[in-house]
Amino acid sequence: MEHNVVIAGFGGQGVMLIGELLAHAGMDEGKEVTWMPSYGPEQRGGTANCSVVIADEPIASPVLTNPQAAIIFNVQSFDKFEPVIEHEGLLILDSTLVEKKSARSDLDVVYIPATDIAQKLGSSKYTNMVLLGAYLGKVAPITMESVYGALPIFLTGKKTDLIEINKRALQAGVDFVSKK
Repeated sequence: MEHNVVIAGFGGQGVMLIGELLAHAGMDEGKEVTWMPSYGPEQRGGTANCSVVIADEPIASPVLTNPQAAIIFNVQSFDKFEPVIEHEGLLILDSTLVEKKSARSDLDVVYIPATDIAQKLGSSKYTNMVLLGAYLGKVAPITMESVYGALPIFLTGKKTDLIEINKRALQAGVDFVSKK
């Protein structure tokens, strides 16, 4: 079994955080993982994406030319990655910020109003966790318990207060795709 995903948006949206969280949770489950970040010229507000591969066997390459799935935060990332997702792949996008629709009939597309959901939880800062929850609800390459267990590694110091709300945001994403 091998699952791979590209996560893409603007710097500051938490793209790298959920990629690292996914990879770390996979390691905690004893899986083979790779996480490969890519930044635009600016850090905050510039484009950012990462690829994550989670597998039971050694991974030949972390480079994804045709990812199985993409988690998309913005229009620029949609334009870049929607055409290259593999046939019958998964596209998850924040429909609050990406109003475009996929022209590809071969994809499983999840239009989730992730920013709206996050704002109802208290802040748009949780959008990344809502999107990750939707991915985990559709694909489940690792358990939610492993993701919950990895949160304290990334949310330290004053951010430990955010662990529970991030768990709720993850669950909100799972709940959204479960209703479909």
